Amino acid sequence: MSKTIGTETNAKVKTQSKGKIIAYWTVTLLLGVALMLSGIGQLMRYGGNVELVTNLGYPLYILTILGIWKVLGVISLVIPGFPRLKEWAYAGIFFLMTGAALSHAFANDYSNHGFSIILPLIYAALNIVSWALRPKSRKLSYLSNS
Repeated sequence: MSKTIGTETNAKVKTQSKGKIIAYWTVTLLLGVALMLSGIGQLMRYGGNVELVTNLGYPLYILTILGIWKVLGVISLVIPGFPRLKEWAYAGIFFLMTGAALSHAFANDYSNHGFSIILPLIYAALNIVSWALRPKSRKLSYLSNS
């Protein structure tokens, strides 16, 4: 009887671990694709990016800065290794997205039903979920014991 319980427990742990990895990559890739497309759009000054930043009162060169940060942040999240760089990327993405939401709020730019504020906050939440689900191999060694 103990062998059956032990086998079921081991199978359950492996399934949860595999599910966590699938959830991590799903959230991380969703966030990565959204940020990569946004970053490339900003670098190319595509769509309404120029109008958006000028309406918020920022200079146009901010598009280049934000676009580069987004692209490099996504690359650092998906490549293997470099756990310290990943921690910085997660922090940077969080500040970038919450800063975007606050910029829209302070400029009274709520667009349709607050979409300009809600979307960056959704990306910030996906960022937090990705960070929380990351595998041990993507954590700093002193953080992996927790």
